[in-house]
Amino acid sequence: MEAKEQDVSLGANKFPERQPLGIAAQSQDEPKDYQEPPPAPLFEPSELTSWSFYRAGIAEFIATFLFLYITVLTVMGVVRESSKCKTVGIQGIAWAFGGMIFALVYCTAGISGGHINPAVTFGLFLARKLSLTRALFYMVMQVLGAICGAGVVKGFEGKTRFGDLKGGANFVNPGYTKGDGLGAEIVGTFILVYTVFSATDAKRSARDSHVPILAPLPIGFAVFLVHLATIPITGTGINPARSLGAAIIFNKDLGWDDHWIFWVGPFIGAALAALYHQVVIRAIPFKSK
Repeated sequence: MEAKEQDVSLGANKFPERQPLGIAAQSQDEPKDYQEPPPAPLFEPSELTSWSFYRAGIAEFIATFLFLYITVLTVMGVVRESSKCKTVGIQGIAWAFGGMIFALVYCTAGISGGHINPAVTFGLFLARKLSLTRALFYMVMQVLGAICGAGVVKGFEGKTRFGDLKGGANFVNPGYTKGDGLGAEIVGTFILVYTVFSATDAKRSARDSHVPILAPLPIGFAVFLVHLATIPITGTGINPARSLGAAIIFNKDLGWDDHWIFWVGPFIGAALAALYHQVVIRAIPFKSK
């Protein structure tokens, strides 16, 4: 049971941030049933000998694998038709991305925190929600899962068709500049990571305990809305693992010139979201008094 309790905490760290829901609402003047958790250490050697650490990494690998498998297959099904009216269309692609994030975060939140995205992991690391050791391990497993997921899709579609359909890779679409693509990725990732912070905020759970919230739902919905807005611009990355996995399996020149956008943009957006939530929303000072 001790190992299970350790896994359930945000980012799979041993510092719990959970707060029971359903108790009476509290006024601003009443004491809050809440205690600020200590920041995660930069490096925690004991993690490397813990099975829960590696189990969390495996969960991130499988979740990102399934995420790429479903979403890239959906993209393939849309772009191979002459008319989007014959398929689920752009709205269907957005639902595939948002719906899979909802399902996979729900399934893996209790094991790894349900990041499924290096930008989310990076934002939580900056907020000291998980150690550097765990953050790097998660990112590696996410990228490997994305590569495998895109690879399975290529196996289904065939090398020729997969190449003709551009492999579901992200790139800046004609009519937009690299600056447009970078801005879209920054703002889109900011929305996603800000939603992650808000949906998993233990202080908010304690303050607004009369308002139950299922964290995966707003996170998935944020992904859905961002895709609706930015698919015409970049195909919507906001997830470096998703972008890199599709690009590696596609393995063409198209998109590689723009690929830095799908790392720099999401990481900047994640950093800004972490800064905004911690300093403005949570009003956590840089230095303790």
